[in-house]
Amino acid sequence: MTFGSGAMTNSINEIPDSKVLLIIGSNPTEAHPIIGTKMKQAVARGAKVVAVDPRRTEMADVADVWLRLRPGTDIALINGIMNIILANGWEDKKFIAERTEGFDQLREQVAKFPPEVVSKITGVPVDQLIEAARIYATAESAQIFYTLGITEHIYGTDNVMILADLSMLTGNVGKVNSGVNPLRGQNNVQGACDMGALPDVLPGYQKVTSPTVRAKFEAAWDVPIKSEPGLMLPDMLEAALSHEVRAMYVMGEDPVLTDADVNHVREALETLDFLVVQNIFLSETAKLADVVLPAGSFAEKDGTFTNTERRVQRVNKAIEPIGHARADWKIICDLATRMGYPFAYASPADVMQEIASLTPQYAGITFERLGRKGLQWPVPDAEHPGTKFLHEGKFARGKGLFMAIEYQVPDEPPDEEYPLLLSTGRRLSHYNISTRYSEALDSYAPEELAELNPEDAERLGIKDGERVKVASRRGALETKIRVTDRVLPGMLWMSFHYKESPANVLTNAASDKVTKTYEYKVCGVKVSKLI
Repeated sequence: MTFGSGAMTNSINEIPDSKVLLIIGSNPTEAHPIIGTKMKQAVARGAKVVAVDPRRTEMADVADVWLRLRPGTDIALINGIMNIILANGWEDKKFIAERTEGFDQLREQVAKFPPEVVSKITGVPVDQLIEAARIYATAESAQIFYTLGITEHIYGTDNVMILADLSMLTGNVGKVNSGVNPLRGQNNVQGACDMGALPDVLPGYQKVTSPTVRAKFEAAWDVPIKSEPGLMLPDMLEAALSHEVRAMYVMGEDPVLTDADVNHVREALETLDFLVVQNIFLSETAKLADVVLPAGSFAEKDGTFTNTERRVQRVNKAIEPIGHARADWKIICDLATRMGYPFAYASPADVMQEIASLTPQYAGITFERLGRKGLQWPVPDAEHPGTKFLHEGKFARGKGLFMAIEYQVPDEPPDEEYPLLLSTGRRLSHYNISTRYSEALDSYAPEELAELNPEDAERLGIKDGERVKVASRRGALETKIRVTDRVLPGMLWMSFHYKESPANVLTNAASDKVTKTYEYKVCGVKVSKLI
């Protein structure tokens, strides 16, 4: 049973009072520093931490148990933890009986993963598996936090579902200081998804395949809506290469640097007849565009962002747009009007009014109600105060459905030709790639320092600070090396912030079967000294 929208089930301000934090596939102090600070406050107040990460992070250093698993073995690990929970009777029998279904199938599946088997698959010692299971399952309430280390795999959806299994098995959902909490990658990813920026839904995650949903939106917009879902990003690129898609409008994204196998991405974009890019910088993608629409930054426009805890927040314009820049909503309105469908919104408040009329989770939200602190959806009516945590009493589908998840291996594990496993992530000084435009931020981390374990460095004759060539089946780049035991032997870690050492030249474009998220976290590479 996944929890729908990808939003946190619980709230950020619950974190300091948490008793147990299970942090998996996430480096919050660097990638989500506000939330990371809240976690450190919880630790200072006595919270127990179970950190699951192949790379040593700040939270791994303060954890009561650090499960240093082999990359790509998360499903085996969680199945093993659930096996231990059931073997010790630590499951929440009342919650399982009253609020879930499919438990027998789950129990049958996790029986295949005794601790000794899981230890061999993951590299995590049996005693650590048992201690992690005990800490999480025996707490009165415990929270799970995950990010891209869970989702950026070909089985990312299954990774998320098995974490939902774990939370339901222990009754850690539908109450304060519990739940499954994905930390969204950027400041308005949640809002974009809420508003239908997915190919199979309209705003509010209402399925485009539903005749009732389509009828509602057709009546509001006075246009016919196709019943077939659109294309996911990898499919869009393939369609561009085959000339089935002839034009693209890229807004606030830089796929030439941030998407996997970027040589393939660049080829697809260059094949288009027409490319429009709307951005606040002349990004690498914008350099390929036929038309660039200069957008306003957050400080130059009014509107809302919806953050990772489902909080819809006002954005208030501080300055007028600089130069030729304009607010995104104004650009879109003018473009729609010129294309023959007048957008008559006078302000973002008008847009929010329409959102509320069509989107159940936002039904009680107005611009005026948001004030200084915003509201957490669902807000079903004008009197509702917002929702601190989800699934109290029951799930949206009624009973939560346990999913028996099979262990799977990555699409491209290391081999003889490409013996190192590349994984990617973020650094504190940067975020995606736009922070490189800040001289102050860039001065803290001006170049890539790919991390290589001392054992591999010695074997390859590479010294700390040397420049090397890194190659995969898709491309090659040069980078400096930092020799460190933060990464496991056999592993290379890079960030993706630097166009001078673009990690996504190397990464694998194999993707999840449901979300089509690329497998950024695992691919085979080789490292060689520069002559």
